[in-house]
Amino acid sequence: MRSIPHMYYMHILTTIQVSQRLSFSILTKSSTKRYPVSTLPQPSDVYTYRHDIISITYPTLPKTFSSLFRVSEIRFKIQKAEEMLRHKARSFINLKSIVIFFFFLFLLFLILWSTFASPKQKPSTITETHISNSSNPPDLEPESSSSSSSSSTQDCPSPPLIPTCTKTPPSLANALVHYATTNITPQQTLKEISVSLRVLEKKSPCNFLVFGLGHDSLMWTSLNHGGRTVFLEEDKAWIGQIKEKLPNLEAYHVEYDTKVHQSEQLMEIGMAEDCKKVSDPRFSKCRLSLTGFPSDIYDIEWDLIMVDAPTGFHDEAPGRMSAIYTAGLMARNREDGETDVFVHDVDRPVEDKFSKAFLCEGYLVEQEGRIRHFNIPSHRARLGRPFCP
Repeated sequence: MRSIPHMYYMHILTTIQVSQRLSFSILTKSSTKRYPVSTLPQPSDVYTYRHDIISITYPTLPKTFSSLFRVSEIRFKIQKAEEMLRHKARSFINLKSIVIFFFFLFLLFLILWSTFASPKQKPSTITETHISNSSNPPDLEPESSSSSSSSSTQDCPSPPLIPTCTKTPPSLANALVHYATTNITPQQTLKEISVSLRVLEKKSPCNFLVFGLGHDSLMWTSLNHGGRTVFLEEDKAWIGQIKEKLPNLEAYHVEYDTKVHQSEQLMEIGMAEDCKKVSDPRFSKCRLSLTGFPSDIYDIEWDLIMVDAPTGFHDEAPGRMSAIYTAGLMARNREDGETDVFVHDVDRPVEDKFSKAFLCEGYLVEQEGRIRHFNIPSHRARLGRPFCP
C-alpha cells in the first residue's frame, strides 16, 4: 500500500461538489445517480492504493463512490498529462527557436569575418627578378652586375589562399606557343625523351650540353629552366634558321674532321694508351678528342650531355665517333661528382660500338628504344680509376 497525496483527495472532493452544490452525480458503468450534498461523506484517515485503483475508505461510504473517485483521478491524470505535453511542446518550440537564432548568428559571423578579416589582394610589390637563363646568347645577358644586384632575388611567398608568384617562365611560355603552332615534333619518342626528363627533374637547373640543334632544342631549354643549355651544331645555315625563330637559344657552330667510313680505323686509335688518359680534351693527344670548341665549353662541368649529332646516317657524314669520345672525356675530367651522358640512335653501328667502348657498359644505366643513358663519375676525384670499370 502507498499513501495517496492529499491533493488527489481535494481534487476529487471538488469534482463531486457540482450542480449548484445541491447534489452530486456519481457516474458508473451501469447508471448515473444523484445524491444530495448533505450526504457528501467526510474523508477518513485511511487512503489506500492497490493495482492502480484508488479507494477511499469512509465509515459509511457507498460502493459507487469508489468508481467516482477512480474516474476523477483518471481525469486528473489526463489533465496533468495534457499540461505536461503542452509544456513540452512549448519547450521544444523555444529550443528550436534558440537553435535557429544561434545558427543565423554564426552564419552572420562567418560572412562578416570573410569580408573584413581576410586581407584584400593588392598588386604585388615584390620586384620581379628574372633568373638569368643560360640559354640566352651572351649579348642578351644583363649589362652590369649592379643592375642584377639592385633587384635581388626574393623567395616567392606562398600564403595558403593568395598565390602571388604564378607567372609562367618565359622559356616555358615560348615552348608552349612554339609546339602548339607547329606540326614538327621532336626526333625522339616520348619514351626516349622520358629517360632524359627523369634526370632533368632531379638535377635541373643544371649545366646541359647538347650535340646537335633541332626541333627539340626549345624543349630541352625549357625543361632545364634556370640552368644553362648549350647546343653545338655542325651546320651554320641551320643555326641561322633556328635562331631566326628561337633567338634565345644558345648555339655554337663546330666543325668535325671525321667521316663515318673511318669509324673502324678510329676505333683502333681509341684503344691506344693516349686515348685512355683522362685530361682536358683541349690537351688530349687522342685523335678522337675534339679541341675546336669555344673555351667556355671546356671550362664548365656539365651535369648532362646529350649526343644527338653530328650527322651519321651515311658514309660521308662526320659521324658521332669524336662526339661520343669527347663527351666521355669531359665527364671523367670534371673535378668531382658525376655526369649523365645520353647517346641517341644507338641502333646504328657507330653509336652502338663507340658508346659501349668509350662510355663503358659498366656505366650503362638503361636503354629505351634508340637512346642509352650512362652515368660516368669523375676520375679526378679518385686517382687510379680505370677508364672503364
